[in-house]
Amino acid sequence: MNVNKAALRFVKIGFTIMIALFVIYATTSVSITAFDFGYRVFTEPAMEEEPGRDVSVVITSEMDAKAIGEELVRLGLSRDANLFMLQLNLSAYAGKIIPGTYVLNTSMTAKDMIVVMSTRQEIIEPETDSQTESDSDTLDETETLDETESVTTEG
Repeated sequence: MNVNKAALRFVKIGFTIMIALFVIYATTSVSITAFDFGYRVFTEPAMEEEPGRDVSVVITSEMDAKAIGEELVRLGLSRDANLFMLQLNLSAYAGKIIPGTYVLNTSMTAKDMIVVMSTRQEIIEPETDSQTESDSDTLDETETLDETESVTTEG
């Protein structure tokens, strides 16, 4: 009977040690993963070095932070949709993304892309020469009217 009690005690101690080692391993693994993810929230580099490549991105009003992150991953502008979602939600621009079409670059960080998409830096068609001329004609007419009014009021 003493041998059976000793063997049972040995098995209990071994099992307890195995559970303790598993808990230590699991805690360490989760901690390292959480630290790595948290560190990347603030230090994630751009996908490519300068000059990178320009990519057109369409953001719709139906897209939430997760959907925007998934679109950026699909287009090669971000590595992790969840990371982008967290970066956006922790930024001062949370909920301020403006729907539109944007040209983003693979050398931009998530913060740079968020700023562009939150400040209406959309693709804008360049002005043509005829638009510039018509704007200057309108300005000349206004200046002429102002001069005429000042002459009339003085006389």
